[in-house]
Amino acid sequence: MARTLLVGAEIACPTTAGAATSFTEATVVRLVNTHATSAFKVTLLEAQSGAGIGSMTLPAGNVEYLEKRSSQVIFAANAAVLGAKVGYTA
Repeated sequence: MARTLLVGAEIACPTTAGAATSFTEATVVRLVNTHATSAFKVTLLEAQSGAGIGSMTLPAGNVEYLEKRSSQVIFAANAAVLGAKVGYTA
């Protein structure tokens, strides 16, 4: 069973494309929606204010692990979505 390897500090996701972050060039980001009731959209971009790759809705209280290229960046619709650079270990 793979375990999560914590590689960076957890931060609130930026809420605009211009401030989107790569989480220190992470290839895996652990995302958690800390809001008690609201779901929020998370968006993946090629670069800050660049072309959109995709988006997903993160339900309240849920955790998702997002694999991405190190240069790609993330922002969320609300700062209640937190993210941290992680990896996997055996």
